[in-house]
Amino acid sequence: ILTLLVGKLTMLISVALIAVLLFLLMKKVRKNILSLLAILVLVGGFIFSIDYAFENILQEHQKTRIEVLLGMKTDYRGAGYNVHQSLIAIGSGGPTGKGFLQGTQTKYNFVPEQSTDFIFCTVGEEWGFLGTATVVILFLFLLIRIIIVAERQRSSFSRIYGYGVASILFFHFSINIAMTIGLAPVIGIPLPFFSYGGSSLWSFTVLLFIFIKMDSYRLELL
Repeated sequence: ILTLLVGKLTMLISVALIAVLLFLLMKKVRKNILSLLAILVLVGGFIFSIDYAFENILQEHQKTRIEVLLGMKTDYRGAGYNVHQSLIAIGSGGPTGKGFLQGTQTKYNFVPEQSTDFIFCTVGEEWGFLGTATVVILFLFLLIRIIIVAERQRSSFSRIYGYGVASILFFHFSINIAMTIGLAPVIGIPLPFFSYGGSSLWSFTVLLFIFIKMDSYRLELL
């Protein structure tokens, strides 16, 4: 209980500091003290509503995954098994990995869903830090390229669509990698263009192809 109270107090202090900074930086807010109070009330209400949402909205397995993620529970044979085995696989890869199809954790199926949701741990074990870093750099290059192409669109719809594609890819990319290394709850999000599955591959491909088609007609679209 004391830990939860300290955590909430820390969050409230952080929110208050952020609100004060916003208050000082925004000229319009600085002229109206009620705006600052409204921000504090809304953010404070959101913080204290977390407990209600956690206890009454989330299902039991979802709460268990969050508790394991936060270190409140240790369940290596249940809810924490996937992430634990994934961390072992990624850590055992070392700098350069064990080689293609030579990973013991993935080869002997210690890691569940290693071809879909946990495909990143397969890359980490077989190709090591260099392989995972290469994957991250390639994804960042793709996202930056999409944003650059989106910025040169003459049509507002095309520009917004481009940013939407970049956001979808970034969300899947960041959450998938985060959950395989224990930084986010396991929610079953595929890694774009890596995870096995025809529906996800077609979805991401169609998103990109539509945007590429829009870009080819950017001089004709207003």
